Amino acid sequence: MEKTNITIIGAGVCGLAVAYELSKKHEDILVIEKHDSFGRETSSRNSEVIHAGLYYSKGSLKAKLCIEGKKLLYDFCVKNNIPHKNIGKILVACNNEEAEKLRQIKDNAALCGVSNLHFLTQDELKTLEPDVQAQESLWCPDTGIIDSHQLMKSLFEQSQQQGAEIGFGIEVVGIAKKGHGYEITVKEPEGDLFSFETKILINASGLSADRVAQLAGFDIDALGYKLHYNKGQYFRISNPKKFSLTHPVYPPASKTDLGIHITPDLAGGLRLGPDAHYTNEINYMIDENDKQNFVDSVSRFLKDLIIDDLVPDTAGIRAKLQAPGVDFSDFVIKEESEKGFKNFINLIGIESPGLTASLAIARLVGTFL
Repeated sequence: MEKTNITIIGAGVCGLAVAYELSKKHEDILVIEKHDSFGRETSSRNSEVIHAGLYYSKGSLKAKLCIEGKKLLYDFCVKNNIPHKNIGKILVACNNEEAEKLRQIKDNAALCGVSNLHFLTQDELKTLEPDVQAQESLWCPDTGIIDSHQLMKSLFEQSQQQGAEIGFGIEVVGIAKKGHGYEITVKEPEGDLFSFETKILINASGLSADRVAQLAGFDIDALGYKLHYNKGQYFRISNPKKFSLTHPVYPPASKTDLGIHITPDLAGGLRLGPDAHYTNEINYMIDENDKQNFVDSVSRFLKDLIIDDLVPDTAGIRAKLQAPGVDFSDFVIKEESEKGFKNFINLIGIESPGLTASLAIARLVGTFL
């Protein structure tokens, strides 16, 4: 039976970042991905925002890795010519309740180590964004936008250059502990089954991470590893020149999402979303009946937005550990020896800010080896 040293399941941005980081120091690394290319799921269906780290609980992995990861990501983009812009963002409040939420966000960010936020005067807001109206607004200078495909392409190519092998169209169907490692059974593109052994197994399989853990023998319900799919839709403004927006503009975040926001992209377009609702299936269809909800949400601070401005764009699925009604759930990034799975590393519930944190996540994984 063939053997390998390290196997990474999943070639989304986190799986690729782990491959890139580990292949600097380790040999015989295999990445297996069930889709026909990298980043086919959450990694390519998101807002492409580099987050500052404002919203997450102090001491959480989300807070720590977002703040560490944004610097690593900006540095990586500069070094590797990845299209990106550090443009900052504006959080807006349209009533007293939202204004209080902005103050809470600013205080929480400071607790987590992000202390460079400040409230804008009305004149400052109009200078930055003439079309935006708000009772209060909060400026966050660390936020940016990025071409996530080019980021993943660079991680993919550099991982290969450093000796990692990456195989597509390969789905994991079985995992069994064997000796000092794991026997992995996969279905190849032609449908044939093939088994091999690996010493170290890293589960970075995104929307399938709980299923992969379950295949290995983890009780995902007892451990709190069961994922809850949360769908987000995006609509694009058909004529972006109607508005002069040059910065992301966000309402205050809710307990489950960051709110329907406006994000300029690197090509000069404007995108609204995502919304958020829990679902039992992976379905990327966009419901055009939801246009009005987007208009109602965003026109509070972008007054001239009308329903005819919007056209469907894309949709994505968040892999949440946070069940409906739960306030917060952190990333699971663990080497699982204490559960009897030596050299098995789980990455589960890697939703936002996973893109921003990806390089920091990879460094954390490296400390387990």
